[in-house]
Amino acid sequence: HWINDVLMAIFFFFVTLEIKREFIQGELSNPKQALLPIIGAVGGMVVPALIYIIINYGNAITLKGWAIPSATDIAFSLGVLSLLGKKVPVSLKVFLTALAIIDDLGAIIIIAFFYSDNVQITYLALMFLSVIVLILLNRFNVRNFIPYLIIGIFLWEFTHASGIHATISGVILALTIPHKNNNKAIGLKDSLLLKLEHSISPYVAFGIMPIFAFANAGVSLEGLSFNSLFESVPLGIVCGLFFGKQIGVFLFSIISIKLKLAAMPNNSNILSFYGVGVLTGIGFTMSLFVGNLAFVNDIEYMDGVKIGVLVGSFLSTILGFILIYFSKK
Repeated sequence: HWINDVLMAIFFFFVTLEIKREFIQGELSNPKQALLPIIGAVGGMVVPALIYIIINYGNAITLKGWAIPSATDIAFSLGVLSLLGKKVPVSLKVFLTALAIIDDLGAIIIIAFFYSDNVQITYLALMFLSVIVLILLNRFNVRNFIPYLIIGIFLWEFTHASGIHATISGVILALTIPHKNNNKAIGLKDSLLLKLEHSISPYVAFGIMPIFAFANAGVSLEGLSFNSLFESVPLGIVCGLFFGKQIGVFLFSIISIKLKLAAMPNNSNILSFYGVGVLTGIGFTMSLFVGNLAFVNDIEYMDGVKIGVLVGSFLSTILGFILIYFSKK
């Protein structure tokens, strides 16, 4: 609980800082540039969820896991892409980064609306009161993080007690951190958002994510056989991550390019672009996190979730790497 409710709140705080910066002055600040990863991310969430629902149709308990294959692990997918070095044009790295960030935003929305229950009105009201105080701090351009942190701790407690998943407090807190943009370059000295993003980045990458993976990814192999993979939960996750992700991302992206709503990333070709779509099937930490929420009261399904996530992510890693490796520069 400390890892999944507290440390992951810090992780979502960091991810939301990234999203906010990208929308204000990064790759997502230009609507034309933002549209391709946004459309690709939508396809990469919808198609895997549909595949999982089709495989688990008729079982109300296993259907709770519909969102598990919709998530992309930003750290692992970019890690695999970085192994390919100069074979990957910068534009594809930017596309995958933006898509994974938007994917995480989608996961946050799914958690808020579908994996929160028994909402307590009193604590919800206290939550909104905390948010108002944070907005006031932002409006008065307070650049000291201590007041935000103090209100943020109260916000976490109220969110946790309200029935809404506590990690949402990290998202709300990050959205209120000031990052002024007057059409000029913003440095670390000027922006509290950049200072925070810069300072907590190594702790998230080398601390929180490995700790989360270590605590959540262990699978009991007792009684497992190859046939275990064909049970509805792991099969739905494997098919969703491996087939659903690549089909959804590639199909939605190509349609948007053909309709001239967006443009193909510079210096890329169809094979390398498709390979990046396959890499979005690396769900790992985010998929495991959603799985923990989906089956919090049905933990007997969690080994199946872990097997499905690990196999689907592994297959996506291998195929994505091969496709990009053998595509022309």
